[in-house]
Amino acid sequence: MPKWATPNRQAYLAELLLSYLGQTGWEVDLATGEVYHPEYEERAKGLIAVWSQDDRAQSQALWEAERKQLHSLGERRYPVKGQFNAISKDVFYAEQPSHYVEGIGISGLTFRPFAKVRIASSYMRLFVELGDTLKGISKHKRRKAIRYGKALPVEAQKRVEQLCNLAVRQYLNR
Repeated sequence: MPKWATPNRQAYLAELLLSYLGQTGWEVDLATGEVYHPEYEERAKGLIAVWSQDDRAQSQALWEAERKQLHSLGERRYPVKGQFNAISKDVFYAEQPSHYVEGIGISGLTFRPFAKVRIASSYMRLFVELGDTLKGISKHKRRKAIRYGKALPVEAQKRVEQLCNLAVRQYLNR
């Protein structure tokens, strides 16, 4: 079965053949005994050529996308050395986070969880109280997150990020 012969395309060729059945102009090939209509054959060959070309273009585009994905090195889209132009500066600064969460711990004074947050492009560190954010998490997972920096469950991680974002915004807007 050729690649172009999808069910929809075969159905279209069948409809096209039905439209030619009632017309005159059918001929018989004496060598093979096949019956054919020259106009139908010409239109069908043209359609098949277009479909084959579309399939080749689609597989080529798919191959190109796969090749790009396989061979991309995760490089930055802006120059590493040299002068930034206006557009690459905007792209660079838009991709930068406003802060980095360095770790989660338990305060020795209040025995409550907190997060140590470093503000981007600064030496300033903020200590953000997390309140009851870690309450619903098992003791084992809390300890793994605090001691070894393991990831928290998604809901807790989102809540920690919200609290850190809020604290950083308040600090920067003072």
